[in-house]
Amino acid sequence: METNDGVAATGDAAPDNAEKSIPDIPAFAEVPEEVHGPLPVAELHLHIEGTLEPELIFALAERNGIQLPYADLDELRSRYEFTDLQSFLDLYYANMAVLRTEQDFADMTRAYLSRAALAGVRHAEIMLDPQAHVSRGVALETCVNGVASVLAESEQEFGISTLLIAAFLRDLSEDSALEVLEQLLAMKAPIAGIGLDSAEVGHPPAKFQRLFARAKEAGLHRIAHAGEEGPPSYIIDALDLLDVERIDHGIRCMEDPELVERLVHELTPLTVCPLSNVRLRAVDTLAEHPLPAMLAAGLNVSVNSDDPAYFGGYVDDNFAQLKSVIGLSEFDCVRMAANSIRSSFASEERKTEMLAELASSGH
Repeated sequence: METNDGVAATGDAAPDNAEKSIPDIPAFAEVPEEVHGPLPVAELHLHIEGTLEPELIFALAERNGIQLPYADLDELRSRYEFTDLQSFLDLYYANMAVLRTEQDFADMTRAYLSRAALAGVRHAEIMLDPQAHVSRGVALETCVNGVASVLAESEQEFGISTLLIAAFLRDLSEDSALEVLEQLLAMKAPIAGIGLDSAEVGHPPAKFQRLFARAKEAGLHRIAHAGEEGPPSYIIDALDLLDVERIDHGIRCMEDPELVERLVHELTPLTVCPLSNVRLRAVDTLAEHPLPAMLAAGLNVSVNSDDPAYFGGYVDDNFAQLKSVIGLSEFDCVRMAANSIRSSFASEERKTEMLAELASSGH
């Protein structure tokens, strides 16, 4: 399902409404002047819908003739104060209403890649929530082709190799997920793997055993959110029942010493999203984040941005905040950058290229 060098492609599919593309990336895509020479990293935990910045939401709404329930950018931004995961998801899904055409999905993807390149991202494994779009009347081909058409040129245009991952919503039924997965396979969608996201509590990994078995049978990589709001047992079940290769978040593993020992022994990748954890109240403050303890325990952790438009920062912002707030050392930053590269699903050749760039980066 993946192309050479692990880059997703869609062949000759042309985006809808191409003549109406947004000509320039808005100012929000700029990196602050004080950020120089970011570490070359792989971003392994990124929801493309979570990169919809307020400026782009308004631009797409205007293009599609959609009346937003916000008077202006300031009113929309005022809603970015979340009490928990569900309060974020409510806004996250509501804002997806502006995504209607292939061109909308393409513009969103291009905006992320433009900003990610400036943040030091050299490889990105991007999650797309197809059920969230199909359920509101958007064709599966529209959302997949819109994103994948940009990913097909991402290495040439942005210097970022990419893979597309279909993430399934755990608060919906397994039958719904299986139906969409079969459609993706039938259309030969350029997906490299599947993930499991959305509301974690009350939706254990055991609910999706058939889905992940089918994905494995189809030769797809498998990842799952676990241990963010859910208990450590969700991490164990994701590994044992879903046979995942990577755990998204995983911060609550620290509550179970035996699990930590297992994760260290098996070198299980944990894609940690510090600013996300704080904004969603999984951790009270960044200063109290378990990341330093996770590093000290020898866990295979990387830093990622999750939904950067909603959580106050892209991957370079996460590194900058970790340095300034908890005093994360340059050694640990480089260590996690290397972890991200080695834990990716990129080809071995691509990993070697990125590790060589990291070694010569001067960090």
